[in-house]
Amino acid sequence: MAHLRGLLSFCILLLLVVQPHQAYGSARGSFRRTRTDPVMLQESGICASSVIVHGYECQEIYVTTKDGYILNMQRIPEGRFASGNTIKKQPVLIQHGVLVDGMTWLLNPPEQNLPLILADNGFDVWIANARGTRFSRQHTSLDATQPEYWNWSWDELVTYDMPTFFDYIHNQTGQKVNYVGHSLGTLIALASFSEGLQVDKLKSAALLSPIAYLSYMNTALGLLAAKAFVGEITTIVFGLAEFNPKEQPVEGFLKSLCANPGVDCYDLLSSLTGINCCLNASTVDLFLKNEPQSTSTKNMIHLSQTVRDKVIAKFNYERPDHNLIHYGTLTPPAYNISNIPRDIPLFVSYGGNDALSDVKDVQDLLDSFKFHDVDKLSVQFIKNYAHADFIMGINAKDIVYNQVLSFFKRQQP
Repeated sequence: MAHLRGLLSFCILLLLVVQPHQAYGSARGSFRRTRTDPVMLQESGICASSVIVHGYECQEIYVTTKDGYILNMQRIPEGRFASGNTIKKQPVLIQHGVLVDGMTWLLNPPEQNLPLILADNGFDVWIANARGTRFSRQHTSLDATQPEYWNWSWDELVTYDMPTFFDYIHNQTGQKVNYVGHSLGTLIALASFSEGLQVDKLKSAALLSPIAYLSYMNTALGLLAAKAFVGEITTIVFGLAEFNPKEQPVEGFLKSLCANPGVDCYDLLSSLTGINCCLNASTVDLFLKNEPQSTSTKNMIHLSQTVRDKVIAKFNYERPDHNLIHYGTLTPPAYNISNIPRDIPLFVSYGGNDALSDVKDVQDLLDSFKFHDVDKLSVQFIKNYAHADFIMGINAKDIVYNQVLSFFKRQQP
């Protein structure tokens, strides 16, 4: 049963725009903890477990959004062997996907994970942790046990979380910010930039296995779950605002999906993400010690609406009168990716075997950039890469991260 539970948790984690990896030590403390002493979080957080132990300086930082969510960040201001150089380092903000947290960027050894590679190469690295994850479950007036706490989707990550992270980093460093996102971390960036948010503080953006359009997502399990969430049966059946894959009744819901004909929950990586070329089996076991994290049920519904409606739009309340109240229109407004300023340097890396970030969907995304300045758009296609390879791939450093590093260095004065 424990093995099945782990598989089911892993299943939903990979299900819609997420990224699995390998972990160094599990963080201490309950994932269910809602109000936690910040001092305890610093002692048991991501810095202590996954950065400082490797000889790097690391700071736990908390920022508050305009809607009251207290979010956790890690700052790695310099490499393992500090050079003493007084020149200001360029900041880089790194954003994870759904149902995981910032730990997922730090799961491989220091010489193989992106944050520490960037730090060793002279960048000021900041790692974001989205609302609802284990170290970002505090609020100025709400408790995570209250349904009101979970009344958000990725729209709120666009409107509140991203600006909060960018504003804080910009204010602290006095510099424009480079950005890295994987999967959902790319969707919220694209939506945010298209709304004109952060563009005055953005230096460049690297989008790994980008999720925008999901029209061609072709995994049987993913499509079943998307249909279920769009029908909002999760809200009706569970009565839950928090979507926590580690607990019932979410586990029962996942088990029911796995019972459908044509769904093989024991071949998860190939059936959900496509055939990954370059994974180390031990990384999956280590990953399961640290993840998954909670998100809101509303967020899962919103992601599934993107699959159904084949557009990138704000949350659909399904009833025209409700949409009218929220947006002043009968249907939710779309995010127009073509509105992203054409002179922002962008690096897009995607894989030929990715069943979540399908090649056709990425091509639709790239079509949105057809008027982008030619010298500002860099595209990398990796024929044998699938969704998980971008984070867990044993050769990700050589194939992907070195390209990201070169891209950021080209933006230096």
